[in-house]
Amino acid sequence: MSRPDSLPILGYGVYNDSTDYFSDGVTGVVATLNPHSYVIARRDRLFREALRQSDILLPDGVGIQLAARVLEGKAIKKIAGSDLHDLVIAALDKRGGSCLYLGSSEETLQRISARLTLESPRVRAGFHSPPFREHFTAEENDAMIKVVNAFDPDVLFVGMTAPKQEKWVYENRERLNVPLICCIGAAFDFYAGTVKRPGNIWIRIGLEWMPRLLREPRRLWKRNLVSTPLFLWYLLIEKFRHINARRGNHGESQR
Repeated sequence: MSRPDSLPILGYGVYNDSTDYFSDGVTGVVATLNPHSYVIARRDRLFREALRQSDILLPDGVGIQLAARVLEGKAIKKIAGSDLHDLVIAALDKRGGSCLYLGSSEETLQRISARLTLESPRVRAGFHSPPFREHFTAEENDAMIKVVNAFDPDVLFVGMTAPKQEKWVYENRERLNVPLICCIGAAFDFYAGTVKRPGNIWIRIGLEWMPRLLREPRRLWKRNLVSTPLFLWYLLIEKFRHINARRGNHGESQR
C-alpha cells in the first residue's frame, strides 16, 4: 500500500488524505497531533522524535486544522483517536481480524470487551492493563511485550495517554510483532463509555474541547487554558517566518 499524502505543519508531516485509507491493509505506527501535544513536544525531545517517526500523524484538533489553513492554505479533516479506532475496528470486523488493547484499567477493558462482543463479534480481541506508573520496570516492560506478541494481533491499540504511549511505542516498536500500532489515548474511555465523548454537533463546529473541559476541569484546564494559547503564539511566530521567507525570496528574484 502506498503512503498517504501529508502536509508539513510546524515541523511535522501531518496526514492529509481520505479516511478510506484506513479501510484495511494499513501498517506502521499511527499517532495524533494536537496543540497540547505540540507544546509538550517542544520541550520533550523523546516525545518529539516519537511523533516525527510515526508513519502516520493524524490532525487531532481544530488547532492543527487552523495551522494548515494559516501556513499552507489547505483545509484538512480532523481525525481523532476515537475516529481512527472506529475505522480500524470496522475493517477488522469485516474480515475477521484481531486486535489487542494495551492500557487503561481492568474495568474499562471489560467494558470495551462487552461492547466489541455486541457490536463487532468477528473481531478477536485481547486485553492487558499495565501497571499505573510513569515508568515501567524492565521486567514489566518485557511482560507487556510478551503479552502482545503471544496474542499476535493484527492491530495494537495503545491507550496510556500522551506522551507516555507514544514514547513507549517508539522505544519498543522493533520488539513488537504487530503490523499496525495505534496510539489512541482517550479513545479507550470513550469507547468503553466511562467518559462520554461530546456529540457530533460539538465536533462539527470545532468545539469538542469545551464540554470535555466543563466535565473534567481539573484534568483538562492546562491543556486548554495554557497549551492552546501557547500553540497560537507559536503559530503566529511561524506565520511571520513564512511571510519573511517569501519576502526574502522575492527580493532575491528581483536582483
